[in-house]
Amino acid sequence: MKRFLIPALLTVAGLAVGLVVFLRQPGPSQAVLKPADTELVRLGAEIYAAECATCHGAELEGQANWRTRRADGRLPAPPHDPSGHTWHHPDAHLFAMTKLGVQALVGPDYESDMPAYAGTLSDREILAVLSYIKSTWPEDIQARHDEINRRFDAQN
Repeated sequence: MKRFLIPALLTVAGLAVGLVVFLRQPGPSQAVLKPADTELVRLGAEIYAAECATCHGAELEGQANWRTRRADGRLPAPPHDPSGHTWHHPDAHLFAMTKLGVQALVGPDYESDMPAYAGTLSDREILAVLSYIKSTWPEDIQARHDEINRRFDAQN
């Protein structure tokens, strides 16, 4: 039990610290994905193909066994399609993870192959990629994600 409790507590603490760091960053304090904005989605699809598809898959399918840590302790890239957990996170968290890296939300000791895209992609380009990803989800998943955003906004 202890071996799970300490990592869980560290993860929660890291999320809190990461959120504070994110909210102090320049740019949108709250990302608002726009899956209906065809121009933004087109741009996002192009950037996704160039920057993300190598790991997350051309069809957003992620890497095999994405829930099982590899020998190096890192997790494979998760899918961004409805089978993954991307839609379980509010826009602000998705934006922060993409811009600042996973460590910004879960703590500096967390090891991930996911790079931070600050300095590589603009805020608009990050929002474009995330809007593209959301545009591929079925309407019911988009509606559930919208509800997650509403609950997050109400708490913050």
